[in-house]
Amino acid sequence: MIEPDTRRVTSVAQAVRVRILAARLTAALGTPVIERARFLTALTARLRECLAEGGAELTLTVRPDTPEGAVLLLITAEAVGPGPGRVPRWRLTCRCPGPAATGPARPTGPDGTTPAEAVLAADEETAVIVRRLDEAERQLRTHREELHQTNQGVLALHAELDAAARTQRELLDAERAARGAAERARRLLTFLADASAAVTASLDQEDILRCLPGLLVPEYASRVDVWLFDEPAGPDGARHAAAVTAARLDRPQHAGPHPGALPGVDDLPPSALSPDRPLLCLPLTARRTSGVLTLTAPGDRFDEDTSVMLVELARRTAIALDNARRYEQHRDTAETLQRAQLTDLPHIEGLGLAARYLPATRGLNIGGDWYDVVPQPDGSVLAVMGDVTGHGLRAAVIMGQLRTALRAYAVENDGPARILTRLHRMLRHQQPNVYATAVIARFRPGDPHVTWAAAGHPPAVVRTPGGGVRLLDARPGVMLGVPLPFEYRDHVAGLPPGSTLVLYTDGLVERRAHGIDPGVESLGRALAALGESALEDLDGCAGSLLGLLADGPERDDDVCLLLCRTPPGDQQAAPPLSNRRRSR
Repeated sequence: MIEPDTRRVTSVAQAVRVRILAARLTAALGTPVIERARFLTALTARLRECLAEGGAELTLTVRPDTPEGAVLLLITAEAVGPGPGRVPRWRLTCRCPGPAATGPARPTGPDGTTPAEAVLAADEETAVIVRRLDEAERQLRTHREELHQTNQGVLALHAELDAAARTQRELLDAERAARGAAERARRLLTFLADASAAVTASLDQEDILRCLPGLLVPEYASRVDVWLFDEPAGPDGARHAAAVTAARLDRPQHAGPHPGALPGVDDLPPSALSPDRPLLCLPLTARRTSGVLTLTAPGDRFDEDTSVMLVELARRTAIALDNARRYEQHRDTAETLQRAQLTDLPHIEGLGLAARYLPATRGLNIGGDWYDVVPQPDGSVLAVMGDVTGHGLRAAVIMGQLRTALRAYAVENDGPARILTRLHRMLRHQQPNVYATAVIARFRPGDPHVTWAAAGHPPAVVRTPGGGVRLLDARPGVMLGVPLPFEYRDHVAGLPPGSTLVLYTDGLVERRAHGIDPGVESLGRALAALGESALEDLDGCAGSLLGLLADGPERDDDVCLLLCRTPPGDQQAAPPLSNRRRSR
């Protein structure tokens, strides 16, 4: 009999050892193959149950079964743990035809080994296998632990990558939003710059007010209304309460069914008078509040950024309107002063006179051009045309001073050159940095000669009775007021009876794109084309020349024109054809 072998089975390796040991014992004891297979299969199932229930202590016993030498392999399983009264959980038995363990050893193989020795040898082999299984199990646990740690690292990496992707998406969304806001701000600033250029391009209030709807409708407003305080109310003179409040408080006001919460804009409380669409009423304030700009929202509300731009546009519009108003006042004053200083043409026996003055229509270019006809004590006549550089009130005042001084010098019977020299000295000393051009022609009705001198002025033109045209284009002197001493010289030219002497300012003949020479040539051709019968109406001829040469109703500069027609040779005592100054 072999001593009982007790083994603790709490792991797969221990269970494998038990199963291998049982397989070796049944093989050594000559158990038939089928019985062995059944026994080992049952043992394997029991071992799995043990492992599932936390383990067990197994006792392997080999004892004689019959006198004939058969033995019985008995495996008993008990619960793990010390203490008396342990009850077997299960038992497995296997009958083997081998010799009894207590009998004499019998050789069972060529090498003479007994069953017990075979069992021991099998156990040694089992130990080797078990050690290998233990090593494999240890390596497996190690690999499982590494795999677990790797899985944990992969999960952590996935979490980090997911967080990084989420952060990147948030950053991309923020960047996209910032770019959208920057693009919107750029678009609003571009519109504000373009709209400001449009409203400040004109000095006419009507032009400024006319361009506002085209700029704002329909993108920024569905309707634009402008209320100017100094203009009479239209047919529907009633103003919305928001516009009245904006005018009274001089602050932007918002009116609508809901508060707008716009920066820098006051919200009027909703009431029965609130409009269906929000209104934005902006005071037009420059030096003073001159009106209110009322905008109706293009949708159900005004955007905050858009409202800031609209408030700034209203401020710039107010400045443009104030500049236009001041310009119109300045222009009206300069034109009134200019016309007041232009001379009524005198009545001179036998001499036909006609004159025209047209103020500039663009910019503050009024003032500085003048003409004059001055009878002298010796019976001669001075025909004068002048142009003060610059424009506006100052130019008109300087022109008045030159005209007064010229008339004073003319009383002394000085010639054209002498008068220009004295005007040059006066302007140099009394009005530095102010310059003027002038041409003076002196003649007597019936005298076939004319004496003239020029100070930087366009040349006078003589049309003879036969239709010939000649320029009095001797080299002119310097402009009046140039800071250097200068003595002007007289020039003499023929003036046959019945000739027409034409004096003018550069506004009649000069164009920016072509200069002055083409305009002078056009004037000569127009004079040559006039028939003698047409010259009978000298005033009508002046109007015709302006119509041909004055470049339409819009002008950049003043225009002065003076026509002097000497009597024909056989009608030197005839009454003048026209002695009245006209302007339009």
